[in-house]
Amino acid sequence: MLPHSYQLPAAILLVFGGALSCFAGYRLFKIVLGIYGFVLGAMLASSAMGATNTTGMIVAALVGGVCGAALLMFAYFIGIALVGAGLGALVAHVAWSGVRTGDPPAIAVIVLSIMGSIGAMFMQRYVIIVATAFGGAWTVIVGGLAATGDRGAAKAASAGDVWILYPTSPAPGQKWVPVAWIILGLVGTALQIGITGKKRK
Repeated sequence: MLPHSYQLPAAILLVFGGALSCFAGYRLFKIVLGIYGFVLGAMLASSAMGATNTTGMIVAALVGGVCGAALLMFAYFIGIALVGAGLGALVAHVAWSGVRTGDPPAIAVIVLSIMGSIGAMFMQRYVIIVATAFGGAWTVIVGGLAATGDRGAAKAASAGDVWILYPTSPAPGQKWVPVAWIILGLVGTALQIGITGKKRK
């Protein structure tokens, strides 16, 4: 959790990075990997610091972000495999939520993640397009909510609700979020397949 004064710039960065991923993720895949690697590394590193240690949290976020960005940018094929694994895990959660409540069995998530990784290596272009479009769409929505100071989002976050990481489990009063995510993700996918994600001749 960033200090309050840094939350708006971080939210704007999320919107910008999400839009870049959603609409040009395949063309700029290494840059997108760097952005998401930075965000992931910064989240992991800053969470290890105490909430009252503002300077330590910012330094840890920057160092962790740079390490995460470098790791994903230079590990291109690992990044693709991780994208496929993430899609597999998402499919498991979406399918399970349509049948039952709660989390899916761990074995189903593991199997689908492995299948997603293997499939991603064989169909790299389409997996990258779909993953970056939907991942970017979700990042735009999360960043947009944070930038506008959405009270529902703030209340859910302060209550320890993890809705912000799961598009299929929106916060109370945010039932429009999954619909907006799907529509924006489909628009990004179509745009990338038709224009920005075309193979260069």
